[in-house]
Amino acid sequence: MREINFHNKKFNAPKTAPNGVINHETIFEFEQNDDAIIAKYSGGKIKAGYLIGRIISDNRFEFRFTQMHTDGILDGGHSFCDIKILDNGRIRLIEHFEWQSIGEKGENIIEELE
Repeated sequence: MREINFHNKKFNAPKTAPNGVINHETIFEFEQNDDAIIAKYSGGKIKAGYLIGRIISDNRFEFRFTQMHTDGILDGGHSFCDIKILDNGRIRLIEHFEWQSIGEKGENIIEELE
């Protein structure tokens, strides 16, 4: 697999879990410094969100997230993402998340915007 670079890339979530809060209106803006990945995100039901994580292999990274929903709820958790490169060269993340507050799990698809 080629080296993945998330720096200055934007993503959204075209497919989300029923118990998830992000959606296709949520825009993630990524930065990368070596294996460290940081993103801020907002849109849809998210007023503000942040994630910080690290690449743990050529096709996987992990992160912790914290977010404020538009209704004022503060929440967070952790995720592992499988990294896929699409035929058109864009990055797809298959996120396996777990809410810290309620312990529920789910899966989201997050893709690089063209």
